[in-house]
Amino acid sequence: MATSMAAALAASLPAPSAAPPPAAPTYEAIPASMSKVIDIEADIPLTVVQLDGMVVTKIQKHAREAPSSTAHGLLLGLDLDGTLEVSNSFPLPHHAADEDEKSTKSIARYQASMLRSLKEVQADDSVVGFYQATTLGAFFNQTLVDTQAIHQEKLRHGGVVIVHDLSQTARGNSSFRAFRLTAAFLDAYKKSNFSTASLISHRLTFSSILEEVPLKVRTNPLLSSFLGSLTQMNPSPLSDPTPEEAQVSALKPSFSTLDLGTAGIARNLEQIVEAVDNYRTEEGNLAYLSRQIARERAKAENYVTKRKEENAGRVAQGLAPLPEEDVARLFKIPAEPSRLESVLLLGQIDAYGKSLAGTAGTGLVKMYAAKASSGVDAADR
Repeated sequence: MATSMAAALAASLPAPSAAPPPAAPTYEAIPASMSKVIDIEADIPLTVVQLDGMVVTKIQKHAREAPSSTAHGLLLGLDLDGTLEVSNSFPLPHHAADEDEKSTKSIARYQASMLRSLKEVQADDSVVGFYQATTLGAFFNQTLVDTQAIHQEKLRHGGVVIVHDLSQTARGNSSFRAFRLTAAFLDAYKKSNFSTASLISHRLTFSSILEEVPLKVRTNPLLSSFLGSLTQMNPSPLSDPTPEEAQVSALKPSFSTLDLGTAGIARNLEQIVEAVDNYRTEEGNLAYLSRQIARERAKAENYVTKRKEENAGRVAQGLAPLPEEDVARLFKIPAEPSRLESVLLLGQIDAYGKSLAGTAGTGLVKMYAAKASSGVDAADR
């Protein structure tokens, strides 16, 4: 009876209304006119690039294991107070035909997948530039310029390109340099005009295409202390060590400084000869195109001169002059060819020459030292 009354009472009560779901927060997009005002960091010029120690190791590993000397990848990080902090990187796949459209799309899909995966694990996914491995310091090429131009147009601070020299690393000197395209070169690049007049007006040479940004490597205190312990000399554990064995180190002694450094000179000379041949070929092509342009212009000028003389004769005879025709439509005068490739080849020759000078200079000093040492030993004997 009591149960039935409770059930009837419960049935007579109004049904509890369901709590309304919380309204989803709404965000208003920042107007385009206010984006630059809010983004204060974009107005701070980039003064230094800071590489994390892990990034240095990953770039060296990729460059050493890559099938060719053109290993490249993306740099991730954050720009803050004029410092571009590069905290992570990942390599991009290598394709034999880099200009193939299919391989380009494959690289783009791989890049998007990697960035999406990094975002899912709360890692840095902001692209701040890319890195490029090279040999003998010759990194001037069309691909690097095109990629950096795209980055400087789309990224907030333009991004940087980190160049890693494999030949320097093989000699025990880890080489990392950061570069950006200059404003004068970007202006000519956006206009796609690298004619002689454009190069003169923008004052462009191979040395004014890129500007170097100061670079420093940051390591955490634990890694720094570990590296310090590796180079520290400790007492020998032997019971009766010789004077040479009294102090030992965790690292084995390196005799790389005794290498005269003549092994890479032949390769360096071959690269210089090849670059000079490419430059001469490019200059020959430009000379041929220039002669062709001059011939077409001469034809057009002769046509205009004859038409003026003919009209002058008709006017003297009291006849109506012939209508002037569009010379550009009658004569297909080609545009002046781009000299960008020649400028880049000059940059390669200059880089090879500087590398050869450094290698040969150090090797020459070592040779004189070895010769002097051998002379002293012979005199002692």
